Amino acid sequence: MKKGYKCILAVVNNGFAEEAMEAAKACGAKGGTILHGRGTISKEAESAFNITIQPDKEIVMILAKEDRIDGILKGLYNAVGTATKAQGIVFAIPVDESVGLEASPSHK
Repeated sequence: MKKGYKCILAVVNNGFAEEAMEAAKACGAKGGTILHGRGTISKEAESAFNITIQPDKEIVMILAKEDRIDGILKGLYNAVGTATKAQGIVFAIPVDESVGLEASPSHK
């Protein structure tokens, strides 16, 4: 079992997942998974924050070594963060254990 990884999640408006993935790769990510989702927010929250939420979302999920997290998060925020048309939120969560992330010695 490997330790020392985090899972980065970028939740962006529909159509911006590829842009997010390109930004993450430029900052050291090796790849990721794109999921489709649907966001919800109350009308009161939209008014309070002065935003309109596009319900269709894409979620970019990236597992990365801890030493690359800060750079990838900053790159994603600059490319697809809340101040962009992607209106993305980006965060990382700890990964306690993982398998299959490193090539076996015979595949290096």
